Amino acid sequence: MAEALGLFALGLLLLALGGDSVIKGVSGLAQHLGLRPFVAGLLLVAFGTSIPELAVNLRAVWEGQTHLALGNAVGSNVTNLGLTLGLAALAAPLLLRARMLVPLLVLLAVATFALMVFGLDGYVGRIEGAVLLLGFFATTAFLLRRGQREADEVRAEITGFATTRPGLGLNLVRLAIAIGLLYFGARWVVAGGLGLGEAWSLSPLMVGLLPVAIGTALPEIAAAIAAARRGQGDMVAGHVIGSSLFNLLAIVGGMAVFRPLALPASFVKFELPAVLVLTLLVYPLLRSGRRITQQEGGILCLVFLAWIALELLLFL
Repeated sequence: MAEALGLFALGLLLLALGGDSVIKGVSGLAQHLGLRPFVAGLLLVAFGTSIPELAVNLRAVWEGQTHLALGNAVGSNVTNLGLTLGLAALAAPLLLRARMLVPLLVLLAVATFALMVFGLDGYVGRIEGAVLLLGFFATTAFLLRRGQREADEVRAEITGFATTRPGLGLNLVRLAIAIGLLYFGARWVVAGGLGLGEAWSLSPLMVGLLPVAIGTALPEIAAAIAAARRGQGDMVAGHVIGSSLFNLLAIVGGMAVFRPLALPASFVKFELPAVLVLTLLVYPLLRSGRRITQQEGGILCLVFLAWIALELLLFL
């Protein structure tokens, strides 16, 4: 088990470094090609932090571990909404000024419910996967359109996130390094995660839901806590909601288009409803007072811990 744990931890480190490198590389390359820093920042805030999860899921699917990939995609959403948002709010109350956050959260609730409906027969087919992917593209278009109407202070914060040196050579090197780090990081996380699952008697689905989903979220949690202390609540919430949308619409949708997915029975009955419950719990927090207090952050963390306890009690 020590070997699997070491491999898993090293893989997580490489994923964190690769995710940071690819965000800088993509942002710099986009600006080099003429894309405005605000537009690049908007897309990276929403979807950039899902890159480690995407790398892990691509590797898992390549190895035929579809249930691990599904567990990671949905487990990451529960972790995002419960643990990441909760710990960030515990570190400092999250002030939310961006007006696009509430409609994006509504879209997340709709996407979660749609996937539950699609999975009632135990499968998500290619057509249903295509619907999810189209939803991702529509969400991206909405994000770009709605982002233009944000207040100047919000736009400045998003622009600052994406600002980096736009040199072509530098950013191509960043991307090349990121690809290598993400490749080996994902390979070792999947191998180490499966080794831990065997040692702890966890199914591949549970490996994806718990150690892999929580492990890949650790760098995002650290970044969210730092952003909360800087007063950047919009960045924290934007990362959490955008990443969750990407996981459901782009990752699960893309997997289903590539190969129809057989969903575990617990997915529709427990895991996806858990995402929906957390989404509905966060909604009034975003609507009332445009802030998430430390007490509310504590509640989100407790709900997350309750979910883990139920997963272990019901399915271990």
